[in-house]
Amino acid sequence: MDQNALTRFTGGSPLRTLVWLVVLSIVVGFVLETIGLDPFTFVRRLITGFDRFVDWVVHLGFDAVTSLGRYLVWGAVIVVPLWLILRLTGARR
Repeated sequence: MDQNALTRFTGGSPLRTLVWLVVLSIVVGFVLETIGLDPFTFVRRLITGFDRFVDWVVHLGFDAVTSLGRYLVWGAVIVVPLWLILRLTGARR
């Protein structure tokens, strides 16, 4: 990435942007700490929430497969004997 592309990406001088981000981060961190929010608890809860979301998606997938299998078995209990009876009675003709 050349200097011109880096300047376009950062919206100005990269050093100026870095200093601005550091100052803004300190101000936001001070405000959040003042109202009693802990960044480590936030990150921990974010990770836990993500883990629970992934677990939910995985279980949703397995539940869908389980339901599909249950539908297959129920349908087969009805369809296969009927098909077999129709085949046997049709074979006589």
